[in-house]
Amino acid sequence: MSDQLQKFMFSAAPVRGEIVSLANTWQEVLTRRSYPAPVRNMLGEMMAACALLSANLKFDGTLIMQIFGDGPVKMLVVQCNSDLSMRATAKFAGDVAHTIADDLTLVDLVNAGGHGRCVITLDPKSKAPGQQPYQGIVPLSGVDGPLKSMAEVLEHYMRHSEQLDTRLWLAANDQRAVGMLLQKLPGDGGIVPHPSEIDADTWNRLCTLGGTLSTDELLSEEPTTLFRRLFWQENVQHFEPARTRFECTCSREKVGGMLKMLGREEVDSVIEERGHVEIHCEFCNQRYEFDPVDVAQLFVASGLSQGVAPAADQRH
Repeated sequence: MSDQLQKFMFSAAPVRGEIVSLANTWQEVLTRRSYPAPVRNMLGEMMAACALLSANLKFDGTLIMQIFGDGPVKMLVVQCNSDLSMRATAKFAGDVAHTIADDLTLVDLVNAGGHGRCVITLDPKSKAPGQQPYQGIVPLSGVDGPLKSMAEVLEHYMRHSEQLDTRLWLAANDQRAVGMLLQKLPGDGGIVPHPSEIDADTWNRLCTLGGTLSTDELLSEEPTTLFRRLFWQENVQHFEPARTRFECTCSREKVGGMLKMLGREEVDSVIEERGHVEIHCEFCNQRYEFDPVDVAQLFVASGLSQGVAPAADQRH
């Protein structure tokens, strides 16, 4: 099963769709960090959803999806660039990872006290002077109470922050992270020449068809098979599939810059206590080590840290 995202458009109404399957991309995340099963599955669903939403970016940049939790999970983060290169990580509230049971729900993990929230940031590479990234924030609760799934959270976000009717079906396990999106476009979407020709029932019909998908089907079948089962009677335009991949943007230079921002006094205190400074990337678990000589070079002149050989990879 290859990693790819397939976009499609329905002819009877202004509705677009996407199906994504992440196998190698997802495995690259899991080989670097070990997560309890419910946290793993939630992060995988976020990765699939982030790819689906990033596929429609109208700029060259990054979509960052964050869940800030008030339960045992403090934060989940997925970053997806406009070329569908991705990375993801989860942080826990203290040393609780080993105590998380397999039957815990999204509410248990990130919205136990009702204060969890979802934040989506759109960050273009090229910004006008003074331009800030766009950020939308919604609580993990709706009018009917706490949202119970990642799909519900993101449908809630799209409805309130983007004013777009969106349906999502997401699933993940230790092998794959997959998802399907249907989105109702404003107006005629530019695909139907005469509004009178629009099938007003198409949106409801497509959502009903999508609702027949089971988690087992999502995780076991190829996207093309799922599409044929659901929409074989629909007139659909397909687009060229796009490939996804794992990619982390960390570097020794960036870590050195972070240490310089902390200041010489703070870094020297760590050197005095431990003999070296060791930083692990939260996303890829790459280890960066700076000894006293490295630290001295950091604060002597800008850019010297680039000449220091990187530490060997360390995964756990």
